[in-house]
Amino acid sequence: MWLELQIFGFRALWSPYFFVFVLLLSALYFYITGPGRKKGTVRPSTFQQMMFYSGMLLLYIVKGSPVDLLGHIMFTAHMTQMAIYYLLFPILVIKGIPLWIWEKVFAARGIKSVLNLLTRPLISLLLFNGLFSMYHMPVVFDYAKSSELAHTVITSIILFIAFCMWISVFPPLERLDRLSPILKIGFIFANGVLITPACGLIIFAGAPLYETYSEAGAWMQAMSLCVPADVLNGLASNLNGPNYFTPMPLVEDQQLGGIIMKIAQEVIFGAIIAYIFFSWFNRERDTIDPLPSQVQTES
Repeated sequence: MWLELQIFGFRALWSPYFFVFVLLLSALYFYITGPGRKKGTVRPSTFQQMMFYSGMLLLYIVKGSPVDLLGHIMFTAHMTQMAIYYLLFPILVIKGIPLWIWEKVFAARGIKSVLNLLTRPLISLLLFNGLFSMYHMPVVFDYAKSSELAHTVITSIILFIAFCMWISVFPPLERLDRLSPILKIGFIFANGVLITPACGLIIFAGAPLYETYSEAGAWMQAMSLCVPADVLNGLASNLNGPNYFTPMPLVEDQQLGGIIMKIAQEVIFGAIIAYIFFSWFNRERDTIDPLPSQVQTES
């Protein structure tokens, strides 16, 4: 498949403009947390810097590398992209930004009240899963893929709500830590339950759901989101759909995409639940008073 993809050219495969955008975000983070930070603020730890820059690398991989192009050709690649973009990338950024930046963000006029509302666990939980499911309704999905503006706005809103949702699990500020460890585990379980219907609809569908992958005109319109117009116009007479690049039938690709999304979600959520549980266990163990026999032995 790699050889076939090269017909779209370097810009479509590697998105140099998006690469510059990610570099600028990384440079801005470096300046604000390094040479440009105010006195009295703490430089982010090595761990925080690793988290943030890993998030930037992941952002480029899912939105700027050939993975993004593949997401317009194979539904399987699209769902892999969604799992990483919404379920993993926000966590890395949240963990990578230092406390004093979050304090400024949540104190900013105009967005303070909005952020305080949207980061409430129940609201963010329902909003994220509701928007994610709506996005994968055929009529909404095909519309989003037909317009660059619609695609950018819709996916950006879902990403913003994904950040709000993950703040409930990894609160950057103490006042945002509204859930106990056991409730955070329940919050993750609820996420897994609420995202299941969307995955199930895709997995058990007996026919192609999305014109984006099944109709030549809609597919070419979707490809225009990541392929320069001059390149796409030159290839239009030779391409009539994603079947040129993959022998996998549309229904099987669609079903595999739903399965991958569900498995990826289970793996990510399982790892987070384990992290929360063992952090909680270690914290509780450290706060338990020693037995009298242990005190006498130590003395």
